[in-house]
Amino acid sequence: MSYRIGAIVVFLVTLTVSWMLGDWVGYRQVEQDSLEESFRYRQLVGNELNRYLPIPELMAEHPLLAEALTAPDKPAIIHQANEEMQRMATIVGSSDVYLMDTTGLTIAANNYLQAGSFVGRNFSFRPYFYEAVATGKSAIYFALGSTSRVRGLYFSHPVRGEQNQLLGVVVVKVLVHELESQWHRPTSLREAEMVVLDEAGVSFLASKPEWLYRDFTGSDVAAPGELSRQRYPERDLKPVAFDYLGSPSGLSGSSRTLRLRENGGGREYLSIRTPLPRLDWTLQVMVSTRSVIWTRLGFIAGGIAIYFGILLAWLYLRERYRREAELALRGEQLERSVAERTGDLERTNRKLVDEIRERERTQSELRETQQELIQAAKLAVLGQMSAGLNHEMSQPLTAIQTYARNSRRFLEKGAADMVDENLSEIVLLCDKMAELTRQFKVFARKSEGPPTSVDLRLSVDASLKIIEAQKSSAGIDIRWNRPEQPVFCHGDLIRIEQVMVNLLANAVQAVEGQEQPVITIEIEEQGACWCCFVRDNGTGLPANSEQIFEPFFTTKSVKHGLGLGLSISRQIADALGGRLTGRNRSDAPGAEFEFTLKKREATE
Repeated sequence: MSYRIGAIVVFLVTLTVSWMLGDWVGYRQVEQDSLEESFRYRQLVGNELNRYLPIPELMAEHPLLAEALTAPDKPAIIHQANEEMQRMATIVGSSDVYLMDTTGLTIAANNYLQAGSFVGRNFSFRPYFYEAVATGKSAIYFALGSTSRVRGLYFSHPVRGEQNQLLGVVVVKVLVHELESQWHRPTSLREAEMVVLDEAGVSFLASKPEWLYRDFTGSDVAAPGELSRQRYPERDLKPVAFDYLGSPSGLSGSSRTLRLRENGGGREYLSIRTPLPRLDWTLQVMVSTRSVIWTRLGFIAGGIAIYFGILLAWLYLRERYRREAELALRGEQLERSVAERTGDLERTNRKLVDEIRERERTQSELRETQQELIQAAKLAVLGQMSAGLNHEMSQPLTAIQTYARNSRRFLEKGAADMVDENLSEIVLLCDKMAELTRQFKVFARKSEGPPTSVDLRLSVDASLKIIEAQKSSAGIDIRWNRPEQPVFCHGDLIRIEQVMVNLLANAVQAVEGQEQPVITIEIEEQGACWCCFVRDNGTGLPANSEQIFEPFFTTKSVKHGLGLGLSISRQIADALGGRLTGRNRSDAPGAEFEFTLKKREATE
């Protein structure tokens, strides 16, 4: 029973505190919105005044204005002044620009051609005239036009002669409806209104049209002064009925709540008054307090949610403590089971780690074996070519021996010219053998470094030099359609050369026994790749063309190899990011191998 009473008391306290907090936060949010809008509009009015304030002073420097004031009886000069006033009004975007002499009589105006022209009218009673004359400085004044009955800001400045004597006053009138149209309501759901009051408390800018030219001093009886009647002619300046309700707790001293009595009803607002720059104006921003009710309800809902959350948490904890004793024994049993399972998992993990290390070691050995196998295949190819190399080397050596013996005899006879010719022939033969052996040494060397940008033509050229050195290539028509421009691809010169030597060696063996053996080498561009084709007119490939790329598969005798050349060549092509395929030709008897590599830009 005591638990229930305590829960009810805590619930009532929660509701009371939530209501008070919601009231405080709600009014603070409304005040913050009001202050933000006041600051924004105050900056807007200040910028507008700063934009137009120096304009009359600049106009007063124009020599035509002083000339018109000193010679008002000259129609030509007055006409020029009227046109100048019209041009100035167009440039600055003002509604009226006019020039008055020292008596307040208007002698020139931009509306001189209109029916309600200011020319000939006297405005000496206006403060913007006599303040500019009295102080000799710029003056600002707000009022309804005595002729146009349109609201406007009047900016004036005295016009002086060459001896700095006062000749008159130039006035610029700017309409204020833009200031009113630039008032934007807050982006939130709160309703906000604004009025701008003069020093007498009369509104001349308002977000609601019915609040224009109303008395916001708070008195129920309108008592407009002489200045207000001059400023707002033909306006009754009816007071706005409202009651001040005081200032909520936690707000600044400038914030007050009020209730407007309109149309038989009332609406509550939070009002903040802010002085505007330069003039005795006051900006009054009124934001509806209707959102405060929703804030209060939101805090009450939050308080209720917190209350029930805490209550449920307390009930949960009490039930949890009751169950902890029951779960203690089960927890101990579970810990023993987990410990046993953990031991099994650790042993299993150690076995897996040992297996992974063994597999990594095996893969490393496999990669090393593959590299050694590639090198062994290259050396096997060199071994197969050794007979041709011996044939190619024996002829130059025999010739060198003959030239050397002849040179000795020529030396004995004193024939130095013949000796020089023999020595030149010997040098050429030595260069030929050196070039031949150089290609074999490059081919036998292991590849070093990652793939880079290489010219595919150079690998084909080097491969042809090795193949043409073989005795078996004699009598074969090898057609190399070499491109004129470099063919840069992604690869390695030595590895590409090994692939090409294997393909060309297979082609040479394939055309053995043909009456007119022909091997064709071509390079074609296909999208982002370069394709090198090696075609022969031999007997062709077996039905299953993919089987030829399997290790140790061969249709030739043992003396021609172990069947590893094409398998290693495909591995090299895959490692370089390309591909190697083989098929029978469709246009003629024989086989066709396609070696594809990706394009790559030339490197420096």
